[in-house]
Amino acid sequence: MSSREDFLFWRLSHYFIVEKGYRLVQMSEGFEELWLENVANKQAQFVRLLRYDLDWGNWLARDIAHVGTQTESLCQQLGKASLHTLNIYVSQYPPVDDYEAHISESLVVNKGKAYVHTILFETEHYIDSLKQLMVTMGDRLDIKLNHAYDDKDIELLQRSVLTQAVQNQEKEKNLFEAATPFFTYIFLAVQIAIFLIMTVTGGTENTANLIRFGAKYNPLMLQGEWWRFIMPIFIHIGILHLLMNSLSLYYVGTLVEKIYGRIRFALIYLFAGFSGTLASFLFSNSISAGASGAIFGLFGALLYIGTVYRALFFRTMGSNVIMLVIINLVFGFTASGIDNSGHIGGLIGGFLAAAIVHLPKEKRLIVQIVSLFITLLTTVLLLYIGFHPNT
Repeated sequence: MSSREDFLFWRLSHYFIVEKGYRLVQMSEGFEELWLENVANKQAQFVRLLRYDLDWGNWLARDIAHVGTQTESLCQQLGKASLHTLNIYVSQYPPVDDYEAHISESLVVNKGKAYVHTILFETEHYIDSLKQLMVTMGDRLDIKLNHAYDDKDIELLQRSVLTQAVQNQEKEKNLFEAATPFFTYIFLAVQIAIFLIMTVTGGTENTANLIRFGAKYNPLMLQGEWWRFIMPIFIHIGILHLLMNSLSLYYVGTLVEKIYGRIRFALIYLFAGFSGTLASFLFSNSISAGASGAIFGLFGALLYIGTVYRALFFRTMGSNVIMLVIINLVFGFTASGIDNSGHIGGLIGGFLAAAIVHLPKEKRLIVQIVSLFITLLTTVLLLYIGFHPNT
């Protein structure tokens, strides 16, 4: 017969991985130590579970300090201001000497860079520990232990936990492999081809030529040339403009298309470009062109992922995406000759388009319907304002 402690260890693992969506990031060879992650849970961004029969309080103190050091290291790796680790021991008995002072308060490392909150589960008093866990997690958890368990009981529980952990990893991997890029290359080819044609027919910095090929030009748009809401996405003013936007489209576009799939990506890109042009039409009378608004829309689509897979988003790309958006917006406000209204319009349009089409193989019908309604209503209203400026 195997111990109650082994069953309790895997039951707690089941709670975090299966019920609370934590990701398994590290596991010891003997399966007695697990490190789990869910950065969306501010009270316990990391959970460390250890199945070990404690003996001395000094060992416990040293181990807690080691967990604090590891948490601080994770904080630096992730670029976080601070991290909280929930440190759980499952032991048959408590240490034989005084140990309460080591776990009565959270360990604070390096002026708040890392916090370690420790809970000791020793099976004679596990109910009290369970209450502490529920308070920490803000959740209810009902665990009732038998006096003993068969090896099969524990093996089945262990297998279900590890199977779910593998499935979670596969799901994350598949999220970034929904499709191979196709429309990214099509849009790149179109904008390069148009640039070359414009270069040999009058130049890409010639105002008359820009207007002739479809740049955003308010007077003609007011006369009914609606196609100018889309065409500016593919027109660039000068070789540097083309190179910068082509590189951005290549790197960001391939990522977004892999995540959302081809059709969704095309819809997001085109609507974001339209939204950027619409914002520019409303707030700027200057002639403008470029894929910047559509590319900002791709950033908006990446930001939308953060509302669906918050933990995955911030672990993989979140901080970088947010920083790039902020840097580009600040640059747009401080530098001359940049149509920042188009950037902001594209960013919002891309986010809304992503909310409407959502991610492949998933549905959030209420969110999608509400997003569609808001988008249609806002678009119609803004078009009306743009074409009736005096009303």
